[in-house]
Amino acid sequence: MFLDFVTVFVSATIATVIGRHITPVAGARNLYHGTLFYGRSMGNTLALLCGFALALIVSSKRLNLYNPKRIGSFLHEQRLTIEVCFTSGLLLTGTLYLLRAEDISRRIVLLTLLLVTASLCTRRFLYRSLMYRRFESGQETRNVLIVGTGPEAHALRHHLESIRNLGYTFKGFIESPGTSSRMISSSGDVVGNLDTLFQHARQQFVDEILFTMPCERRVVLEALEKARLHGVDMRVVPDLYEGLAWDNPIEFIGQFPTIPLHRGHVPEVGFVLKRVLDVLFGSLILLVLSPFLVVIAIAIRLESPGPVLYRSQRIGKKGRVFRCYKFRTMVRDAEKRRSEVMHMNERDGVLFKVTNDPRITRLGRFLRKYSLDELPQFINVLKGDMSIVGPRPPIASEVMEYKLNHLRRLDVTPGITGLWQVQARQDPSFDSYVSLDVAYIENWSVWLDVKIILRTIGVVFSGTGT
Repeated sequence: MFLDFVTVFVSATIATVIGRHITPVAGARNLYHGTLFYGRSMGNTLALLCGFALALIVSSKRLNLYNPKRIGSFLHEQRLTIEVCFTSGLLLTGTLYLLRAEDISRRIVLLTLLLVTASLCTRRFLYRSLMYRRFESGQETRNVLIVGTGPEAHALRHHLESIRNLGYTFKGFIESPGTSSRMISSSGDVVGNLDTLFQHARQQFVDEILFTMPCERRVVLEALEKARLHGVDMRVVPDLYEGLAWDNPIEFIGQFPTIPLHRGHVPEVGFVLKRVLDVLFGSLILLVLSPFLVVIAIAIRLESPGPVLYRSQRIGKKGRVFRCYKFRTMVRDAEKRRSEVMHMNERDGVLFKVTNDPRITRLGRFLRKYSLDELPQFINVLKGDMSIVGPRPPIASEVMEYKLNHLRRLDVTPGITGLWQVQARQDPSFDSYVSLDVAYIENWSVWLDVKIILRTIGVVFSGTGT
């Protein structure tokens, strides 16, 4: 919406500069002095432009042009964009006629409308192209389970996998009791039945469930209630289920009509602010501390042989594997000697922590005490693998021992610090560890992230790390 608003004013300024045959520098000077729009006060002109921008935004909102671009086609989006610009343009020209604003050049008005239309179409084309490229590489796709094993289900699966720019990743079929399959599924494709639907949805980090077969209304209602409870979106390929979907619009996934029954709330603005905070704060830390990081790297190399950075495979959001960076604080063969210290573990459950670990170097103890070994993880933050605040990223062996409810902490991007680090860092209980992570996820806000960052500074300087 903000970009649309800016586009209107930039287009109007460019149209005026072109229409009045003045240079961009002179146009900027005249705009600053309020004399760019000849014959009418700057206030009236800005009011007209604000009204036009508001009409454009309201029309775009009504036609769902600000929703995530996953379902509608590119041509459909372009057609709606042109329709919005045409409708808003009619309102603008009608207003000018009623105000008898003959002093405002119709040529400039027409040129403004053309520039706004071209700019919006181009911007949305570039954004969609970028989004398609991310889908092709498997980024930001939505994981789906398909309820049904008949020909419709297989056709839908083929459709999702063959058209990657739809942004979906197939995770398996769900059988329905009492319904015979008209197509034979391989054993690896059918992952469960309706009784275990949401268990598999949890394990597979499913974002959406697609019903492709007629079921009793009671079955769909039960699934819908559980979908709302688990925060999973749900669609049906109609059948209308005896009126259950009458009030919901039909949306197409490629060529398949679907009826959305539930959509989870996504705080897009909050996520954008969180990412901005990550990038700005992470860049600032790496820039300011870069000389100190070089000193640490040299000290590690001088103290013991081996690489400066320790790179480990960690499990991130939705179970994705990424490489996490830390300063090396142990001897080079620490992984091979892990079995020697397993009996010294001070944490319960799947956690592993030894305060007086003999594998830790002398410099490593200092780095761990003040959490300096984790500074390279700001590189992971800039790459998008991690956030500054979030649950700590576990290793694969820990995740293999997770119970179903523990997977909740993998719903979000992992972080360098979190609620557990500032409230219960020395608590050995794994259940406490998970409960604090879940509390953070369920009560997340940008302000909560800021408070955790501020508290983390105090924890770091207190030297309570191990």
